[in-house]
Amino acid sequence: MPDVLIDPMILILASLIIFMGALTQSLIGFGLAVVASPLLYLVDPSLVPAPVILMGFTISLLTLFRERKALEFNGLQYALLGRIPGGILGALLLLWAPQAMLGLAIAIIVALAVLLSLLRLSLPINRTNLFAAGILSGIFGNIAAIGGPPLAILLSGKDAKQFRAALSAFFIFSSTIALVILGFSGLLTLQHFYISALLLPSVILGYLFANRLVGRVDKEKTRILTLCLCSLSAIILASKSILDMTS
Repeated sequence: MPDVLIDPMILILASLIIFMGALTQSLIGFGLAVVASPLLYLVDPSLVPAPVILMGFTISLLTLFRERKALEFNGLQYALLGRIPGGILGALLLLWAPQAMLGLAIAIIVALAVLLSLLRLSLPINRTNLFAAGILSGIFGNIAAIGGPPLAILLSGKDAKQFRAALSAFFIFSSTIALVILGFSGLLTLQHFYISALLLPSVILGYLFANRLVGRVDKEKTRILTLCLCSLSAIILASKSILDMTS
């Protein structure tokens, strides 16, 4: 049993946030970390990135099981290769940066994720771009657990089921890489696994609820609503971090 137990109010807030993130990712293919990381960091900085990565791994397994028939893994190995150096760089930044600076970094990463999603860039899916997306995913993922947007932008032209399946497969492997890197860096502890176990029911509930909504909700409206929520949480987190740095 870990030495430090989580405060019940923090657990309730974190469970609600994870539920919203899991619901979003199950519906549109990514979003758990983009929704959850800035809000969880405001609730308790220790909840980012390791517990979010563990939760992302779980929802990706569940989503891939649902969309397994649509999976096409062609080329994703290059993105996974890029995830390794990117993840190492992200872990080094996580070790060296002060807490307020990390909060600001997470807010900036969320803002970049929102901007990239709004730009709707159309890039060719080739080895170079997949590797570059993997590097960015590794940096973003190990700092803020937000590794999805770089690859999501690249794969945005795929069918909805293929999109969710490909991203889920990538998340499963990339989350494993990220957790190994965090483990070797001393940034993954038993406390993180304990907290993740407490948050697991929220992931499952979000997934089950999404299963009833898949095909019934407008994907574009869900995406816009998610981006608005993420923008608001990024602004709040950035403001708090800047105040902490100047005080």
